[in-house]
Amino acid sequence: MLKNDFLLNPEYRHLNHGSFGACPKPIFDDYQYWQMRLEQDPVQFFVHDGNKQLEISKQALAEYINCDKDDLVMTMNPSYAINIIAKSFHFEPGDEILATNHEYGALDRTWNYYCQKAGAEYVQQEIPIGIESKEEFIDAFWKGYTQKTKAIFISQITSMTATIFPVKEICERAKELGLITIVDGAHVPGHIPLDLSELKADIYTGACHKWMLAPKGCAFLYATKEIQNEFDPLLVSWGFDSETPGKSKFLDYHQLQGTRDYSAFLTLPKAIEYLNKNNWWDVSARCKKMVLENYEDLCDIAGTKPITSVNSEFLGQICSVPVPISDANELKSLLYNEYKIEIPVFQWKDKILMRLSTQAYVEQEDIDYLKRALKECKSKINSWVK
Repeated sequence: MLKNDFLLNPEYRHLNHGSFGACPKPIFDDYQYWQMRLEQDPVQFFVHDGNKQLEISKQALAEYINCDKDDLVMTMNPSYAINIIAKSFHFEPGDEILATNHEYGALDRTWNYYCQKAGAEYVQQEIPIGIESKEEFIDAFWKGYTQKTKAIFISQITSMTATIFPVKEICERAKELGLITIVDGAHVPGHIPLDLSELKADIYTGACHKWMLAPKGCAFLYATKEIQNEFDPLLVSWGFDSETPGKSKFLDYHQLQGTRDYSAFLTLPKAIEYLNKNNWWDVSARCKKMVLENYEDLCDIAGTKPITSVNSEFLGQICSVPVPISDANELKSLLYNEYKIEIPVFQWKDKILMRLSTQAYVEQEDIDYLKRALKECKSKINSWVK
């Protein structure tokens, strides 16, 4: 069973893959191999071997997501990647960045910070819960567009509300309007197929340590050649005014950052090999089926309704269940401490949500156990709206 490949504590039921991922043993072993190579000969690693392997790793990733490897730089996480973009974005006072009210909280803060410094505005267009079609979503999103809109920022799969957004159609319309398109795909690689040549976003970031199963701290920033040299490095180092310039400022600025352990980046060929060897889209399909078959049941137990249409157009391997309580930590702690279930419960706007992730190590029996636990929790939490 693939479940045995994962290093997760077997005493707990792990239903929270979406937060930080989980790395199978074969990939983790490769990670430790590269760390050992670094420690055994750090000079050769940083000057020669590591850089050569980084190019091999980027090529494997580029083939997996269908883009040119020289349009990619590796970053620790998507938040780091978007900070590169937001810090150097060419705002004028009054400019607007159009996003949704479903974006990741850390990146809401990033855009608000840099917009406020420039006198621009980060517009979070409301996307009502319960959207039933792509057309309905697209119509709601573009109601936030004005003549001041300079770019769009949007998640392809949202973190809090666990919903797949029709990003391809949004990017197509944005191009017609002459807008820059910036996509947060943190949850996308290894979760749903990603083809950057087809999506045609100007800027895209994704995490490889989530659904692609790489070790923690492995993500990428993609930018088209037309725009990539416009962004300053977050950390000015040897790549600035380089004595030996590489293929582009984009690569020099954002890859050459002094001493850092980038072993996680080097595991991507092994991660992709693992996915392919185990027919991962079949594994993913089984996990997605579990979400579709259990989402409404979980909502029924909670006494609520799904926040998105229950179909494969809007749902992947995660779903968020509204829970009618006043304290998210109370339910989260109860599930973890008394039932040994690792699952996130958090505040989103005026709702408290419990987000279920299904991955190769999750079985229907785990979700059935969650259902039983949830039923018992209703009698233990005084604030639960009966």
